[in-house]
Amino acid sequence: MATEGQFEYESVLCVKPEVNVYRIPPRASNRAIRAADWKLDAPDWTGRMRVTARGKVVYVKLEDKISGELFAQAPVDEYPGIAVETVSDSSRYFVLRIQDDNGRSAFIGIGFGDRGDAFDFNVALQDHFKWVKQEDEFSKQAQAPDSTPKLDLGFKEGQTITLNIGQSKKKDRSRPQSSGGLGLLPPPPGGKLAPPPSSRSTNHNTQPSAGSRDTGCLFDLDSSNSNSVAPSNPNSTSNSDLWGDF
Repeated sequence: MATEGQFEYESVLCVKPEVNVYRIPPRASNRAIRAADWKLDAPDWTGRMRVTARGKVVYVKLEDKISGELFAQAPVDEYPGIAVETVSDSSRYFVLRIQDDNGRSAFIGIGFGDRGDAFDFNVALQDHFKWVKQEDEFSKQAQAPDSTPKLDLGFKEGQTITLNIGQSKKKDRSRPQSSGGLGLLPPPPGGKLAPPPSSRSTNHNTQPSAGSRDTGCLFDLDSSNSNSVAPSNPNSTSNSDLWGDF
């Protein structure tokens, strides 16, 4: 029967063309590991490193440069952890716990000639386990029931709601006045405007009365303001002539 994880897709996280492998002395105490205690000038093996991921587990594989034959493999289920440890005196060296198919494990030292390769290896491990942590949090949130109280927005028995749509009140707006302060007069009650005086005079052929002439003479006297003689009345002359015969 196939075990869990055999059908999972294996992705490549990082590939480095050259890595050195060292035998390290056993730990005598809990003090920090130092790469200076290794024989850095004489590595025990040199090959290629390929970092892959299958599910949540990372596999650091040490392979032959030419044939690709597997030299050793280190499964990593957490980082930082016991599977991959850093040293205290350099950023280019690590301690790796390798395992065989029988489950036996051993600790070896690995080192990169370039600091950039060591940085890429470190970042590849950190990014993968950051993703694993996020996946674990998402799965816990999906399985755990929501404990926060939910709002009950439904109607209770017998509860109603009234909506007033399209019943807005119109506000009375006062008519603005002109800047001169003169307002417009309202129209007459009948709704009809009286015709102007000029229209009346044109519709009827009436002659001006005598009073209007006298008024004009008065206006002339007032306006001239001179010792002029008033015109003689022809009617008075004719009347004197008529009475003269008698």
